[in-house]
Amino acid sequence: MIICIFTPHACVVQCLSHTDITHRKSMKQFLKKGLLLATATLSLGIQAKADKGMWLLNELTRENLAQMKELGFRLPIDSLYSLDKPSVANSVVIFGRGCTGVTVSSQGLIFTNHHCGFDAIQSQSAVDHDYLRDGFISQSFAEELPIEGLTVSYLSSIRDVTKEILAQLKKPKDEIDRLSQIQKICQALEIAEGKRLKNEHKRIQVRPYYANNKYYLITYDVFSDVRLVFAPPGSVGKFGGDTDNWMWPRHTGDFSVFRVYAGKDNAPANYSKDNVPYRPKYHATVSTEGYEKNDYAMTIGFPGSTSRYIPSFAVENRMKDQNEPRIEVRGIKQDIWRAAMNADQATRIKYASKYARSSNYWKNSIGMNKALVKLGVLDQKRAEEASFEEWVSASGKKAQAYKGILSEMEGAYKKLGNLERQSMYLREALIGGTEIVLAARGLGDPTKVKKLVSTPKEQLAQQLNDQYKDYVPSLDQKVLPAILDIVRQRIDADRIAPIFELINKEYGGDTKAYADDLFAKSVIPYKDKLLATLMQPNAAEILSKDPAVLLSEKVWEIYTAFSMELNDYFTTSRGILEKNNPASTEFNVFPSFLELVKKGDWGRWADKKDGKLHVAFISTNDITGGNSGSPVFDKNGRVFGLAFDGNWEAMSGDIEFEPNLQRTIIVDIRYVLFTIDKWGKCSRLINEMTIK
Repeated sequence: MIICIFTPHACVVQCLSHTDITHRKSMKQFLKKGLLLATATLSLGIQAKADKGMWLLNELTRENLAQMKELGFRLPIDSLYSLDKPSVANSVVIFGRGCTGVTVSSQGLIFTNHHCGFDAIQSQSAVDHDYLRDGFISQSFAEELPIEGLTVSYLSSIRDVTKEILAQLKKPKDEIDRLSQIQKICQALEIAEGKRLKNEHKRIQVRPYYANNKYYLITYDVFSDVRLVFAPPGSVGKFGGDTDNWMWPRHTGDFSVFRVYAGKDNAPANYSKDNVPYRPKYHATVSTEGYEKNDYAMTIGFPGSTSRYIPSFAVENRMKDQNEPRIEVRGIKQDIWRAAMNADQATRIKYASKYARSSNYWKNSIGMNKALVKLGVLDQKRAEEASFEEWVSASGKKAQAYKGILSEMEGAYKKLGNLERQSMYLREALIGGTEIVLAARGLGDPTKVKKLVSTPKEQLAQQLNDQYKDYVPSLDQKVLPAILDIVRQRIDADRIAPIFELINKEYGGDTKAYADDLFAKSVIPYKDKLLATLMQPNAAEILSKDPAVLLSEKVWEIYTAFSMELNDYFTTSRGILEKNNPASTEFNVFPSFLELVKKGDWGRWADKKDGKLHVAFISTNDITGGNSGSPVFDKNGRVFGLAFDGNWEAMSGDIEFEPNLQRTIIVDIRYVLFTIDKWGKCSRLINEMTIK
């Protein structure tokens, strides 16, 4: 099975299969977002070997292609990837700022994950039309909802500019100087290319690969008129919630549907009611043929970077100094949020997206730490480091440059470890935990206040409406003392003295009393009070003494100081019925959808062999952050699933790729089509796609 993965910076490929694949370290060094390909099998029991990381599609070798053919791939290379003629890769897009999607019709229809479209769905939801809970169905183009700020980007060109960049280096004194020079050269290349293209809908980036040893200039066509077409009920799209997150078996219908619109010339254009559905260079055929164990599959997407080549001491740093603080702080905050969300629908809508973003990496961090210990990654890396030291000693002069480098790196990590841990606690607690600190940031600066005061009142009111629409002061008031308590326990007293001197002196160290008083006296938590204050001639003076502003300033001062120094390989609808629990906010299936599942009329979407409705399946694909929404293609280049998650047992994947453990969880495209057709009764979308 093969997986292709695009990244926002270029094209990359990775292969996993029951056949051995030769390791090619030159192809697997610190890949950042770029168009990527990977291969895998659908079997949980297969012993697979593969390269760590992923391959850029434009760097596919004859060896890679031969291996793909051996695994079952049928298409010629230029039908897989080509920027000059229509190809499968042309259908894959960057969705928003951190996800992947696939174009599945000649009218710009895009499939991605529900969690990728979550913010967009939330932005259109209210108590009287709760699309997050009830889902959304458009029965015509006119009913599709424009999503302000959402973009879809198609890869336009990739050019290797490594030689151009290295030729301009002026005898760098050290690596820091080298990278500094390269950064400036890259910026100059981006500016020059922008002037040459003269197109506001082009995004131009020069991105490094292989640990800053290769550079590509990448151009995208960015479409900013993107509209919501279809969303399943939240009990389908987020079925299982945080409990099932990163877990297998899964029964989550993690998909949503959008459409790209363009000007009448088919070029990217800002939103206009006169825009028309985009006609893509290529749209992927959707397959309902199904799959069997050991079938070939590939996914193409835009993943982020990995840390698979960091040393053992860097792994320890990640576990203890980054993941542990995140796990503890977010767990405390999310418990408070969840209680409030369960008690009130309006609060649930306001905090749904924020909670999802927070809990995603909270659970990721928990799983990563457990997996790294279970796999013995630290021992593996220490053995590799010992082998490296032996090589250095036995290689004489030619390896002198590497002598002592590991001990130097270890010393640096240990020196900074405790500092980073405390910095992470501060960031997670007071910058990413309570919301009041960010809301007040900069309001003690007279220059910023002057700029706000000069803004027309209607415009300023709208800005504040946008800023406060998903904020509940009384909830944040509960979070603040809980967060302050953990800060006091985990960070050196002298570092946080500016915050706790006041709390200790005026409130006897009682953080709840302090928080209650702050929310009673500050205007920052309340939109109308803040607007009224900004209308006063002495607004800057008032805000400079506001308790929330004073807290925010102290937090940022402290933070700045820190900154400086792993059943079957598929699931069916039966699992939905088994997990359904009306008393649970995570497993309560939407009534109309539950009736459909109980009825069992799957129609054309049933599996041709067992007659069941398949919901999700698991593969040995390798994905990472940014791959959410990546299409999974079969041997004929047809979409048969959307990647949406990894397995809990392999949360160490960002640091160490383990082919015997690493899995990708994929929503079955037939479940997507069933939901659109049977529940949504949206035949127009079914008719729009090429389905075989």
